[in-house]
Amino acid sequence: WEVSFDGITLEDNVKDNVLAQIARMKSVYMLALEKGVTLTEQEEEWLEEAADAYFGSLTETEVEVLGITKEMVLQLYKENALADKVYQQIVAQVNPEISDDEARIITLEQIFMPTVQKDKGGTIISYSAEMKAGVLDKMSQIRQKALDGEGFTELAGKYSEDEEIRISFQKGEADPAIEKAAFQLQTDEISEVIETSDGYYLLKCITTFDRAETDANKLVLIEKRKNEVFRLEYDTYVEKQARKLNEKLWQNIDMKQIADVDTQSFFTVYETCLERFNN
Repeated sequence: WEVSFDGITLEDNVKDNVLAQIARMKSVYMLALEKGVTLTEQEEEWLEEAADAYFGSLTETEVEVLGITKEMVLQLYKENALADKVYQQIVAQVNPEISDDEARIITLEQIFMPTVQKDKGGTIISYSAEMKAGVLDKMSQIRQKALDGEGFTELAGKYSEDEEIRISFQKGEADPAIEKAAFQLQTDEISEVIETSDGYYLLKCITTFDRAETDANKLVLIEKRKNEVFRLEYDTYVEKQARKLNEKLWQNIDMKQIADVDTQSFFTVYETCLERFNN
């Protein structure tokens, strides 16, 4: 726990992450209360059952060490449930139309040769004009070999200075120059040599459209849009709230490895309960 990186110990890093998660959940819970979100009788019953299940899974030692009661478990489950409900309420009307083109994932193979290098201090230094011309000439020769029928994968394995040969991405994820060239390619077509700030690339299109990957990406983009809508309302709410941390109490909390305490199903039980909310 005392191992440090950039002056921050592992213990402090974990504590900071935990505190951030608690703060977010509590803030969303308070937002739910402000919006008048409530639990139904059925949902209350399900949460009671979940609290019974989790608390019943604890040993006497775990209960004592954690200082936990069933009432505390139930309250935490209720707060999480209300936070989840207000999120669903806020994003309920978000139903963006995501086109195939917007969600399209393309798959390519690449050959990369750099035109920059790092010195001993880690500073990036660009190649001279003469060196860059040499790299460009080499890439042009490799492209011609590919056009003449040599296997692109084999050429990449021999010449590319990027370990990753096969890549997939959607619009907005790659260098603009690479993206522009990539989305103009047809299946099995080889690009011209592409110049970027860090080197030259050569691309071969493996597939211009993967239905399964595109459909899956649509769901990701929809969730992203929902999160953006929620985040806007959440941020506006949080900015108005006063916050104060009990620093003395927080500093007294430390990480301990206790052999007889290994419970880790708190959220697993809750998520199983949450599935009943959504079905």
